Amino acid sequence: MKILITGGGGFQGSHLAEFFLEKGHSVSILNTYSETSKSNLANILDRINLIWGSVTDREILDKSVRGHNIVFHLAGHINVDESLEDPLIFLETNVLGTYNVLEAIKKYQNRLIFASTCEVYGDGHDLNEGGILNETAELKPNSPYAASKAGADRLAHAYYKSYDLNVTIVRCFNVYGERQKNGQFGALIPILVSKAMSGNDLNIFGDGNATRDYSHISDIVQAYNMVLENNAKLRGKVINFASGENIAVKDIARYIAEKFNVKVIHGPARPGEVVRFPADVSFAKSLGHSPKISIWEGIDRYIEWARNNKDSFIKK
Repeated sequence: MKILITGGGGFQGSHLAEFFLEKGHSVSILNTYSETSKSNLANILDRINLIWGSVTDREILDKSVRGHNIVFHLAGHINVDESLEDPLIFLETNVLGTYNVLEAIKKYQNRLIFASTCEVYGDGHDLNEGGILNETAELKPNSPYAASKAGADRLAHAYYKSYDLNVTIVRCFNVYGERQKNGQFGALIPILVSKAMSGNDLNIFGDGNATRDYSHISDIVQAYNMVLENNAKLRGKVINFASGENIAVKDIARYIAEKFNVKVIHGPARPGEVVRFPADVSFAKSLGHSPKISIWEGIDRYIEWARNNKDSFIKK
């Protein structure tokens, strides 16, 4: 099968590309140029069709989509804090870029698997006690990033309804693993590991009781493959992918701190912090999704990878 991955040079996309190559698929990647992307793809550069470009460029995108059976649309700006500083670039890339993808899909009649996010749901704290977020929950985005993804999410659904396109929308909860970005606008686990490796104490916001549902990248890759293999069942569907287990931020920080013999320091609470993101994964489970990597095993894997890539990993 001929597969195009937009954003295939990123954290999730590069793992997905490696997996599909091993499965015998032909893989093309459309990604904006960066040294990080080149590094992420270093082991497969001679086995992929790599196109440097942006989903905001309609001409490059059109040429990229043409001739492929399926498009995994992972390209986008993804950080909440960064979106507070520059909302416009999130709208341009995440909404208008997705519009460009959908127009190309409409033109060439490919299948589209769109990477949305759990952030489109907004706060989980206003659910009834014990309530969880299923795929029909109201979208209440809290940040410009989340709003841009919610807009793209609903635009993809609208193109399915209006033009009968073969679209599946995937909402992953917190994904982590090897190659994930640390430093400014990085993710929680990479930032904490980087600081601990440098001998610094770990700062977390407030009491650290906010919980998240984490999935290791290897489980998410399997989830995307399951979507690929369930074409008929998932046309026009939305599907949550998560572990089903909620872990407190403070427990993650303590686990990493103990590995490096540093302390956890609690700072002021962050305004607008989402308290909980309880995922309903019953639909994914009904299709056979069964995560294999626990949060603690996954963190251990990440630490091992970070140690093996210490020179490039730790931000000076």
